[in-house]
Parts: sequence; C-alpha cells; structure tokens
Amino acid sequence: MRIEVWSDVVCPWCYIGKRRLESALAKFEHADEVEVVWRSFELDPDTPADATGDLVGHLAAKYGGGREAAESMMDRVAEVARGEDLHYRFDIAQRGNTFDAHRLIHFAADHGLQGEMKERVMEAYFTEGAAPNDRPTLAKLAADVGLDADETLATLASDRYVDEVRTDEAMARELGVNGVPFFVIDRAYGVSGAQDADRLLEVIREAWTESHSTLS
Repeated sequence: MRIEVWSDVVCPWCYIGKRRLESALAKFEHADEVEVVWRSFELDPDTPADATGDLVGHLAAKYGGGREAAESMMDRVAEVARGEDLHYRFDIAQRGNTFDAHRLIHFAADHGLQGEMKERVMEAYFTEGAAPNDRPTLAKLAADVGLDADETLATLASDRYVDEVRTDEAMARELGVNGVPFFVIDRAYGVSGAQDADRLLEVIREAWTESHSTLS
C-alpha cells in the first residue's frame, strides 16, 4: 500500500496530520507493508525566495487585527499540536519560501531518507525557529539525518529536483488538491485535512480490505 501525502513544511496542520498518520499506522496491522511518500505543496509559492521576518508580524499584516489577533490564532493551533506531543514556537518562527526545502526532501528521498528529512525540517521550523529558505540551515538539517552538508549545498545551488517539486504540484492540481495536508491512499482514497488518527486508520483499513479482496 502506498500513502502519498501532499503537505508544506511550514503548514502547522500538516505537522499535526503527520503525527496523526503515524499514530494511525502504529495501530495498523499491516504497517510494515505501507510506503509513505511525501509530496510537495507550497502554501504560498509567491513568497519571495529571500523573504525574512517573523511569522507573527507577517500574519498580522496579511490578515489584519494586529499581532494580538495573530498570536491568538496561533495559540489555538498550538494547543491542538500539544495534543499530538508537538510544541510549536510561533514566537520564534521565521517566514520563508519553502521551495528549496521541498527540493531537499526529494534529494533525501534519493538517499532513502525522505521521512527523516521531512520530520527534521518541520521540527526545526516549528520548534527551533529555523528559516525554511536558508540554504546553510537546510544543509545543517540534512547533516543531522545523515546527508553530506557540502553535497546538499551544491544540490541546492543547482536546479536539481526543481522538476520533481513541480511534478508533485501538478499532480496535486490534477487530483483537485487545494488544501493540505491531503492524503491519497493507493490513488483510490483521498482524505483532506488533519483528520484524527482513528479516522485515518479507518480509511487505511478500508482501502487495504478493498485492494486485497480484489486480489483474492
């Protein structure tokens, strides 16, 4: 079974959804036969490549209401995240374009470390204040999961994995994905949003049963 997940590394609900998927798979009887593939999706592809600044200030300017309203919104999301043992630090989160981060995850996939890289980038962004568009930072995160930092920097300085990111995004459009996280199971079942673990498990089991009854 293949579960494809479209998500962005700066999407708070995507990290929550990742944890819930992991919880669902921990209860799934055939988890060792499941392949999870992380697909690229940019929530804000128009963010300048060199964008900087704190996230709270950006959201306050974007949606209005000032910093207090933005912080209140973030506090509500952080409370949900704590229920998944995630501890968001929106107060130190840095705004940035995520295209290079997605390229990095594809690079890691070619070394069998896609899941580890996805986790490390999201962890660093949400809990350590790491800028998702800073290439030296991304190279350090790559080294944390066992990739070569110099090779990572050289890769990010090139145009490698640009097509892979764009292909993921094109697939998302073809599938009608306009919000993330979005889970696609064996290209037969789609689940939108950070559904709770029990709901994800229910769909996974249903997909498994259907695919294997067809084979029997």
